[in-house]
Amino acid sequence: MWKIIPYAILQSLVLTAAQVLLKFAMTGMPPFAWSRQFWWSLLLNWQFAACGLLFALASLLWMYMVKTFPFSVAYPMVSLSYVFGMVAAMFFFHEEVSAVRWTGVILIVLGCMLIAK
Repeated sequence: MWKIIPYAILQSLVLTAAQVLLKFAMTGMPPFAWSRQFWWSLLLNWQFAACGLLFALASLLWMYMVKTFPFSVAYPMVSLSYVFGMVAAMFFFHEEVSAVRWTGVILIVLGCMLIAK
């Protein structure tokens, strides 16, 4: 089952990149409203459009993984996106990550390794 690891890493990286772009898009937007102005500005936001494309790519990779590997192996691999999300939070949003959270990340990685074995 180790063959799933490169696909899981790539899918998680693409998914995390989409989430980061979504966060950037939402940060630059006016407050949420059910107004034409809000939705128009959202549709014209390049970061929002790019995150949609990345979500589509992540979905295609996910479809391949689900088709190719047992679901009981593929589904837990999605948790790798939590690992990349924490790293992205540090680099892109300058968030502090505590030792307890790093411990959780290590446990996620170990869990994925055990599942893939």
